[in-house]
Amino acid sequence: MQSEHEGPHHFDVIIVGAGLSGVGAASHLARECPDKTFAIVESRSTVGGTWDLFRYPGVRSDSDMYTLGYDFKPWAGEKAIASGAEIRDYIRDTIAEEDLSAHLRLNTRIISAEFSSATALWTLTAVRTTDGEYSDADPDRGVVTFTCSFLSICSGYYRYDEGFTPLIDGLADFGGPVVHAQQWPANLDCFDRRIIVIGSGATAVTLVPALADRALHVTMLQRSPSYVATRSSVDPLAARMGRLLPARAVNTLIRTRNILSAILTFEVSRRRPALLKRWLRKAAVAELPPGFDVDTHFGPAYDPWDQRLCLTTDGELFDAISRGDVDVVTAEIRRITPTGIELTSGESLEADIIVLATGLNLLAIGGISLRVDGREIVLGDTTAYRGMMLSGVPNLSLTLGYTNAAWTLRADLISRYVIRLLKHLDANGFATVTPAGPRHAGKGGQVPLIDLQSGYVRRGIASLPRQAGRSRWRLQQNYLEDSRLLTRRSVTDGVRFGHARG
Repeated sequence: MQSEHEGPHHFDVIIVGAGLSGVGAASHLARECPDKTFAIVESRSTVGGTWDLFRYPGVRSDSDMYTLGYDFKPWAGEKAIASGAEIRDYIRDTIAEEDLSAHLRLNTRIISAEFSSATALWTLTAVRTTDGEYSDADPDRGVVTFTCSFLSICSGYYRYDEGFTPLIDGLADFGGPVVHAQQWPANLDCFDRRIIVIGSGATAVTLVPALADRALHVTMLQRSPSYVATRSSVDPLAARMGRLLPARAVNTLIRTRNILSAILTFEVSRRRPALLKRWLRKAAVAELPPGFDVDTHFGPAYDPWDQRLCLTTDGELFDAISRGDVDVVTAEIRRITPTGIELTSGESLEADIIVLATGLNLLAIGGISLRVDGREIVLGDTTAYRGMMLSGVPNLSLTLGYTNAAWTLRADLISRYVIRLLKHLDANGFATVTPAGPRHAGKGGQVPLIDLQSGYVRRGIASLPRQAGRSRWRLQQNYLEDSRLLTRRSVTDGVRFGHARG
């Protein structure tokens, strides 16, 4: 088979990514701008994004579905905290209900995008993939070219093809399976096995109790602890209200309550971190066995929300520890042995399976190489306008959700803002919209776009755009403030409009 070059295929808007954000963006666009042509370009062979990729036992949301669900499609499931499969079905149902299937371009990865001011168009070069993977050395892969007037990138900010694997001495010497949670094998037999899960973040907190239901014993081995909070998988207030009110009214009320609760919790963590620390510690002590060392295993040195809080639904992690099915070990690894893990303390942990729940690798805008009029765009040199556009880059948006609340809350707001921009361009005969960039950084200067101290953020923060002190150049971590800025503030504020120069 010879390498083929298709195209160009032109659309008014191209959306990158068929996960929760991309499908939401397409739904808003189809509803509000029915005359616009658009495509949803996805590198993998199926839709769902994160919720199709992650298949490890127990995978679920760590945000409630009243806020993680779309604002136009109320969550109708029984549980507020949904499994990965339930969220995947929710996305697929949205595609069917919004009639989006014809707009999907699967197994297609965009590798470069160049904007021409002469034509006011993006030219995108893409390659055909197999399950999202391709090789630069493969001469036979098909090449596809697209053009579009506006580019909406909804691919998140981490790599889908690999998770982060730390350098651990002797890892290749282990005699059993070594599995990364992000690439969970479908045929892994965990029954009656001793399993060590390396990690302390959201994935480990979810995975460990799920494995404990089938394994002989599970050890959660962490170098440093995380804050863990318990939350009921079913919202009792929503269940009671559901017997009295229509489903949409219940969803609106619970969604509003949860938004306000998330904002309040985050503000308390910033203004009174010691208060939130005491509350989290007290709750953990109440659910764990007497004498359990809560401060060592669930008492981080950092303040709450310097990293995301981990969620254990219905206290399942604490229950598994109380039953004796799970041990928590907080220690440094010296090396992996053929039969387990040797710690720097000299203690050895025996295992049949080692699971790496060691986090993600950042990959901004899906790894797409950007150029504007032949000039390479280095993301780390740009400033994010309203946390969704890039200084000096025309006709492009990127979807970044909240770190302290449900991702989709902000994704919905961004989609609505993009539609306002598109309508303004059409109504006034403009072809381009470009954030000019802050004339000065303002109070606080230039700071990283994601305000978290998590390992995956620290490792890759230089590859992300920056943010500045002024509100329009700041990624707000407050849904109410974003609602004001993105749905009410004029779309002409802080950007310049233009025509095709040719």
